[in-house]
Amino acid sequence: MNQRPPISRRNLLLGTAAAFGVPAALTGCGSGSPSPAPGGTGGNLGTVTIGSNASDEIPKKSLETVVKGFTQATTRINTVDHNTFQENINRYLRGTPDDVFTWFAGYRMQFFAEQGLAVDISDVWQEIGGNYTQAFKDQSTGVDGKQYFIPFTYYPWAVFYRKSLWQEKGYEPPATLDELTALARKMKADGVIPIAFADKDGWPAMGTFDILNLRTNGYDFHISLMAGKESWTDPRVKQVFETWRGLMEYHQPAALGRTWQEAGQSLAQKKTGMYLLGMFVAQQFPEADRDDLDFFTFPEINPAHGTDSIDAPIDGYMISAKARNVEGAKALLKHFAQPSSQDVATELDPGTLAASSKADTSGYSALQKRGAELVSKATHIAQFLDRDTRPDFASTVMIPSLQSFVSKPDEIDSLLASIEKQKANIFR
Repeated sequence: MNQRPPISRRNLLLGTAAAFGVPAALTGCGSGSPSPAPGGTGGNLGTVTIGSNASDEIPKKSLETVVKGFTQATTRINTVDHNTFQENINRYLRGTPDDVFTWFAGYRMQFFAEQGLAVDISDVWQEIGGNYTQAFKDQSTGVDGKQYFIPFTYYPWAVFYRKSLWQEKGYEPPATLDELTALARKMKADGVIPIAFADKDGWPAMGTFDILNLRTNGYDFHISLMAGKESWTDPRVKQVFETWRGLMEYHQPAALGRTWQEAGQSLAQKKTGMYLLGMFVAQQFPEADRDDLDFFTFPEINPAHGTDSIDAPIDGYMISAKARNVEGAKALLKHFAQPSSQDVATELDPGTLAASSKADTSGYSALQKRGAELVSKATHIAQFLDRDTRPDFASTVMIPSLQSFVSKPDEIDSLLASIEKQKANIFR
């Protein structure tokens, strides 16, 4: 993970989730949390509760299995729909949160640490720090120099495809945007929808914007734009949307009514030819078909920037400031930091990679090995649009704006003017 110190908003590269309204489902332990999953039992550290956004079947099972290996305390997992968890995290942490909660590295972690909503776990890092590279520690560190986060897994974004379909049709991974467009045109002529696409949940389109901006304008401009330091009416930003509009005819139609899971299933069923998404798309493939899944990094657009930047978000765990059992929670975080725990997770979830540098990668699938190689070769690693910018800007401005673009891709100028006006009010 080749991030660059020092620790700052610019280099931590993360945003945070929205903070609007909290449903009954996201109120923490003892307040009606839905279907708590059993975890490990025993030990003398009481009960530790975990607020989890791992609501999809595979990551949910992975977490439950890892937690069962924790014997120092009784644990209870309170699982909430992934999007609901993210959209209500602020109110959740200010209410009656669980002891430990799933969250994201870098600025998203830093955001809550600065507000006093997370526990300093620097003492935990003194024990487990040797399991991680400095880059992962940087992504777990607040502006005060203290650690608040335990990295667990991460995953790269790339363009995924089924090898058997491509071999049958004679397709080759493109190296440039022109080659990508030519490939999409050929797929369309072959009766295959070229690019799987979904944005019902609001966030997947952010990944498309990220990679197009990184390829067109480079890492530094992208991060500066996310920080509110560049204008959205800049011709460089307009070029990103013009490029995207040129690809839109090859996208799977009716994207706003489709979930990423459904788009992933269309790829698995060979109805679509390729899909820009995180490696977690593998979760939508039957186990027997996973060896048929491969990827390539999004091709070059601007030779000045090549393909040196990717999104590779880091997921992990934090302790809420209102935790009832801090001692037990810290013990659980030490368990999550163990290479053996992450080995269990990556074996069960084919779309993830272990954050620990001491994890056993010998059991990685071919896809996981390729994913780790892609990340190791990247010069710049961003986290993702809604982790790279302010939470209010990501949720109230970018989600509706990108969905508007997907619906009406010809109205670029008015869209960018609207984003810039809203940005000016937020980034004061």
